[in-house]
Amino acid sequence: MCGIVGAIAERNITAILVEGLKRLEYRGYDSAGLAVFSSAGILERRRRVGKVAELDRALAGEPLAGRLGIAHTRWATHGAPSEANAHPHFSNDQLAVVHNGIIENHEELRAHLKALGYVFTSQTDTEVIVHLLHHQLQEAGDLAVALKAVVGQLHGAYGLAVISAEQSDRLLAARSGSPLVIGLGMGENFLASDQLALRQVTDRFMYLEEGDIAEIRRDSVQIWDVAGQPVQREQVQYHEGAEAADKGIYRHFMLKEIHEQPMVVQRTLEGRLGGNQVLTEAFGPQAAELFGKVRNVQIVACGTSYHAGMVARYWLEELAGIPCQIEVASEFRYRKVVVQPDTLFVSISQSGETADTLAALRNGKAKAPNEGGYLASLAICNVGISSLVRESDLTLLTQAGPEIGVASTKAFTTQLVALMLLTLALGKARGNLDSTLEAELVSELRCLPARLEEALAMDKTIEKVAELFAEKNHTLFLGRGAQYPVAMEGALKLKEISYIHAEAYPAGELKHGPLALVDGDMPVVTVAPNNELLEKLKSNLQEVRARGGELVVFADQQAGLSNGEGTHVVNMPHIGDALAPILYTVPLQLLSYYVAVLKGTDVDQPRNLAKSVTVE
Repeated sequence: MCGIVGAIAERNITAILVEGLKRLEYRGYDSAGLAVFSSAGILERRRRVGKVAELDRALAGEPLAGRLGIAHTRWATHGAPSEANAHPHFSNDQLAVVHNGIIENHEELRAHLKALGYVFTSQTDTEVIVHLLHHQLQEAGDLAVALKAVVGQLHGAYGLAVISAEQSDRLLAARSGSPLVIGLGMGENFLASDQLALRQVTDRFMYLEEGDIAEIRRDSVQIWDVAGQPVQREQVQYHEGAEAADKGIYRHFMLKEIHEQPMVVQRTLEGRLGGNQVLTEAFGPQAAELFGKVRNVQIVACGTSYHAGMVARYWLEELAGIPCQIEVASEFRYRKVVVQPDTLFVSISQSGETADTLAALRNGKAKAPNEGGYLASLAICNVGISSLVRESDLTLLTQAGPEIGVASTKAFTTQLVALMLLTLALGKARGNLDSTLEAELVSELRCLPARLEEALAMDKTIEKVAELFAEKNHTLFLGRGAQYPVAMEGALKLKEISYIHAEAYPAGELKHGPLALVDGDMPVVTVAPNNELLEKLKSNLQEVRARGGELVVFADQQAGLSNGEGTHVVNMPHIGDALAPILYTVPLQLLSYYVAVLKGTDVDQPRNLAKSVTVE
C-alpha cells in the first residue's frame, strides 16, 4: 500500500506535501517523490529511493516551490525500488500522476501506447495511466473529461491524483478500490489516501466513494459518481477523539479496536482485489514470478500471530493445495530445520519487531535456495517501517492502524484476511485454485466487513453471557478444523485480560483427557459454524452436558442449536466455511473483554505483559 498527498493553495505547498508523506510512511517506504507546478510555469519533481527523509534532504539541497502539487510514498508492486520507478510519473512534461493500487491490464495498454509513439522510462503500471491521460487530453481538451475517459479503460484498483501544467488551476482525483479523502480549507484544498496525512492543515474532510472522480480547486470541489453524475459528498468534522491514541466513546482501547474491525478489514482489502481475483502484485514486484515456484510454505510467528498462522495452514492445504508447516518462532529458531525445496518462508507479526520472529527470519535467510535455504521470505505485518518488513523479500501490510490495547484484536483479524489473500494468490499461481471458487471467495471477502458489523451488533447479548464467568477460575475452549486455532485465540484472550485460566482443545480430543476437568465450575466455550464437522461437534457437546458442564456455544444461525438447561447459544450470522474463522473470532474477543470488565482487571494493560515483545 502506498501513500498519496495533493494540495492546491495560494501559498507554497511543498512542506505540506512532505509532512503528509511522513505521516503516511507507516504504509511503506521504498521511495518517495513530489511534483509541483512551479513559479516558472512548469512541472518540476524530486524523487528519491528510500524513506521520505531522503526526499526531504534532496529538497533542502534543491528546493521546489509551488501552489499546486502532488506527492507519493511508494511500496513497490511493478518494478523494483528505484528513482525511475518512483512516483510522480510524467508525460511530455505536461502531466504528472501518482497512483495507489494495481492496473491489471497495464501490459496491453503499454503496447497500445508504444504503438502511438509514447516512450516509457519506468517498469511501473502507473506510467501507462499518465501517457493514456496525455493522449486522451489531446482529444478532449479538458482534464476532467480526459480522466473520465481514461478510468473507463483501467482494469484493477486505483487511487489517482493528477495535475497538468496547462490546466494548473485544478487537482484531479479518481477512486476505485483504493481510498482517497479530500481535505477542505479556506481558499485551499487538499487530497490524501488517509486523512491522517492532512491533520496538520485541516479538520474538515470529504471521503470519495467507489467510482468517484473529483476536481479540486482552491475554492471549490466538484465530484462525479461512477455513473458520471454530479454528486455531493458529506463533509465530516474531525475531532481529536478520533485519534488512534484516544478511546473516543469507548471505555477501553480494546473495545474501540474490536469495533474498528469492519473498517480495518475493508482497508486491508482495498487495492488488493480485482473483479474476481486477488491482485498478486500487491505482495510486491517479484510476487507473481515467485508464487508460481512455491511448493511448500513455512509459517513462523508468536502468540496471537501464531494462531493466525495455524488457521492459514488449513486454508493453504485445502484451498491452494500447498503443504504448510507452522511453528512458534521461539522454538523454530533454536532447532535444526530441514527445508523442503521451493519453500516460502512467511513471518507474521503485528509490530514487525518481535525478537524471536525476527531471529527466525534471519536464520532462515542465512542460506541461499541452492544451498538448502528458502525460496523467498514474506512478512505479514502492521508496521511498514519495521525491521521484519525491511528484511523480508515480500510484504503484505495489514493496514490495521495503531493498536494500543496489549491484547491483540484488529491486528489478528487483518492478519487472517491477509493470509486468505496469500492463500488465493498462491493457489492461483500454482494452478490449484478453481477460478469459480476464487471468485466466490473474493465476493465473500467483499461482504466480510458487513458480516463483522452483524457480529458486533450482538455485543449486549455477549455482555450478558459474560456474567456466567464472573465467579469462575477456569474455562475450556473447543473447536474443530480451522476453528480450533480460533478456540486457542479465544482462550489466550480470556487468560490475558481476565486472568482466568483457560485452555483450548480440538473438540475431538475432549475424551482423551480434558473431559476429566469438566464440571459445573468449568464453563466450556465452543465455536460451531455450520460445516461438515457440525454433527461431530454436537456429539462432543453432549459429552460435556452429560458431565454437568455449562456450555456457551457460538453457533451458526442455521446450525439447529438452541438454548437449554446449562446450554447458552449465541446465534451467529451465516458465513461461508472458509471465512468463518475470521467472523467467529469477534464474539470471543467481546466475551473476554466483558469478563475482564466484570473481574475489574486492567483491560488495556494486563499485568506482566507488553505490546511488542522485542526481547527473547
